[in-house]
Amino acid sequence: MIQLALIGPTASGKSDLSLKIAKKIDAYILSIDSLSIYKEINIVSAKPSKHELEAIKHFGIDVLYPNEYFSVDIFINLYKQTLQRCKEDNKNLIIVGGTSFYLKSLLQGLSTLPYIDLKIEKKVDLQLQDLEKTYDFLYDLDEKYMKNIDRNDKYRIQKALLIYEASSIAPSKWFEDNPAKSIIQNLDIYNIDVDREILRERISKRTNKMLDIGLIDEVCFLEQKYTRLPNSMGAIGIVEVLEYLDNKVSLDEMILNISTHTAQLAKRQQTFNRTQFNNITHAPLEKLEDIILNHHIYHE
Repeated sequence: MIQLALIGPTASGKSDLSLKIAKKIDAYILSIDSLSIYKEINIVSAKPSKHELEAIKHFGIDVLYPNEYFSVDIFINLYKQTLQRCKEDNKNLIIVGGTSFYLKSLLQGLSTLPYIDLKIEKKVDLQLQDLEKTYDFLYDLDEKYMKNIDRNDKYRIQKALLIYEASSIAPSKWFEDNPAKSIIQNLDIYNIDVDREILRERISKRTNKMLDIGLIDEVCFLEQKYTRLPNSMGAIGIVEVLEYLDNKVSLDEMILNISTHTAQLAKRQQTFNRTQFNNITHAPLEKLEDIILNHHIYHE
């Protein structure tokens, strides 16, 4: 069975290339995109079209509602389910997306956590009502672990406190005693190398296309149904439209802000992809198809 990953910054052409390759190597596609996982966030996430989703079986798309919790743990379970389905159907697997952190989590794995019962969960929920006090308590307990966590990062503060309350062990010591085990070994990773100026042009065009096909209406619908509270409502493309709806910026300023913030995200993605992976091939979009097919078809 062939498994490979295709990554790259937003608007670099990953989806189109993955569809071409999937057809040629008889593969399913697992999306690693932090927004495509959500139902009803369609335009903002630049999801593959209905036709594309029907042409090749996709996983990791339209799994949760925007107000549902999503984490790396959930993604790893999703990968395991997808892999099992590929084995059952005798298919290969292409992992595709811009949220490369999820791919890194598959390669590094996650540490097992101590058993957490309902009593501990309730105790932690109560302590989290004073997030600042809880952070200070954990920082005094385990500066080594907490110095890398933001004071407002409720999810990671909660995780650290759960570990401590369930085990009576500082989080850094817990992870030292329970090292992570990788989920995938020896995965070939291909990164789309694209000039930043070209990427900016593609992002600008895509932003205008999103506007043309109903971006503002989609955000209005999402806000009305889910409010602004879910984490997914803080995504690029949603925040800027909400600013426009609040009359804080003009339409032109909104479009510019989406393009600018998306380009900044793309830059961060490019840096992450260049520095966080071993066994990775960097190449321009127009060359990657031949590189991948030559390696996985002719040399298998």
